[in-house]
Amino acid sequence: MGNVKRIGIMGGTFDPIHFGHLVTAEEARINFELDKVIFVPTGNPPHKKDYEVTEPEHRYLMTALATNSNPFFEVSRIEIERKGYSYTVDTLNQLVEIYGKDTSLFFISGADAVLDILTWKNIKGVLDVCTFIAATRPGYPIKKLKDKLEEIKKLYGKDVYLLEVTAIAISSTEIRRRVKEGRSIKYLVPEGVEEYILKNGLYR
Repeated sequence: MGNVKRIGIMGGTFDPIHFGHLVTAEEARINFELDKVIFVPTGNPPHKKDYEVTEPEHRYLMTALATNSNPFFEVSRIEIERKGYSYTVDTLNQLVEIYGKDTSLFFISGADAVLDILTWKNIKGVLDVCTFIAATRPGYPIKKLKDKLEEIKKLYGKDVYLLEVTAIAISSTEIRRRVKEGRSIKYLVPEGVEEYILKNGLYR
């Protein structure tokens, strides 16, 4: 795989992907000197959602549209093509097979997801093959998160790095709500994603 030695992995449902995801990935790329960031839309996420997740192919295509202008971003179909539930540990092990053990993987996640990390399947296996980056926003209540990071360090001897990202108060939940209510999502998502959502009648 050439000179690629430091890869960021950005997992998520991306339902839909928005500028908050893209800014976070770019900040992580620069701050951690990553060769590239691979976006991995979840296939069948095991953690129950309070809404019906949009079909994987739609989410994959929106992610591809959102990232195609950045030469350091890629989108992977690993999880959406996997049968059954998608677990992070399986994805990371697959990426290790693809890129080799001398490649460093950095898993980029929102701070909220890190609070649930100890409930993930085979979390020791996850922490053994990647370095975690927890992205926070200015004003994020940091104490609870720092307590969780200390717990992870104590249990597994692994550091999770904090990355404060420029405040972009955008959420996929809010975007879905706005579409359903017939309100504009312009400047919340890339133009191609906005057009895709409207053209395919998503979130109505």
